[in-house]
Amino acid sequence: MCPAVWFLSLEIRPLCGNLFREAQDRRWGAKMAGERFDCHYCKDTLLGKKYILKEDTQYCTRCYENLFANCCEHCSQPIGCNSKDLSYKDRHWHEDCFQCAQCSRSLVEKPFAAKDDQLLCTDCYSNEYSSKCATCKKTIMPGARKMEYKGNSWHETCFMCHRCQQPIGTKSFIPKDSSYFCVACFEKQFAYQCCSCKKAITTGGVTYHDKPWHRECFLCIGCKKQLAGQRFTSRENYPYCLDCFSNLYAKKCVGCTKAIASLTGAKYISFEERQWHSECFNCMKCSVSLAGRGFLTHRDDILCTDCGRDK
Repeated sequence: MCPAVWFLSLEIRPLCGNLFREAQDRRWGAKMAGERFDCHYCKDTLLGKKYILKEDTQYCTRCYENLFANCCEHCSQPIGCNSKDLSYKDRHWHEDCFQCAQCSRSLVEKPFAAKDDQLLCTDCYSNEYSSKCATCKKTIMPGARKMEYKGNSWHETCFMCHRCQQPIGTKSFIPKDSSYFCVACFEKQFAYQCCSCKKAITTGGVTYHDKPWHRECFLCIGCKKQLAGQRFTSRENYPYCLDCFSNLYAKKCVGCTKAIASLTGAKYISFEERQWHSECFNCMKCSVSLAGRGFLTHRDDILCTDCGRDK
């Protein structure tokens, strides 16, 4: 739809009155001097008659109308010297012909709109071309404040939150199915509540054990580091980062006494409920690596075969 623009820039010209005094003075001067004072075109005398000056040349009213009068856009008849000439964008009308193209009401001294070379009153233009409110189905009058979203239009007071029934205006809103909600009402009715801070989750969020969390609220139970997007594990339904879980619950290497972080893929060796890092599984006497080799035991010691035979 074209934006409605109302025009009032009319030029109204009663042709006979503007130059009559000057022409009358000139005719009186000719009469006093005994000279002829004739129509420039038909040569009829103008003494005692009404006439019009155009560019310092006098014409009888009949010749002036035939030569220079504008034709009315509505009735196609000349606009005579005694009529008002209503002009808009180089087009002309008699005062009585200046009407709405649809309802024929006079547009003289009233706002109007131009559409496809037709002049329309504000009511006809609005009914024909203005958008309709999606809620009340009434015309949104030109110049009225309106809301637009995805091809639909509303009166400002008709665009309301489906839940609280308050106008949304310029505030943020959230569409849901065929309804619209202010942010506060959407959060109350539809948004998940973070199981940590109990506030609504409006963007993003993570799910853990079928429970929703804000990304910034999903933390390691040990060091409080954010876990969203990171590898983590759990114990008794509590989330842990890998470092905290290893320090708290991972098996300890017999050789270096540090945690064996099996969750990160580290290789380790297990024997009789004891564990070693692969690089820590060495002979207790000569420190040679026993990984992938045979070994002997002496009490709690792990020995290579050579050292074991010496025992």
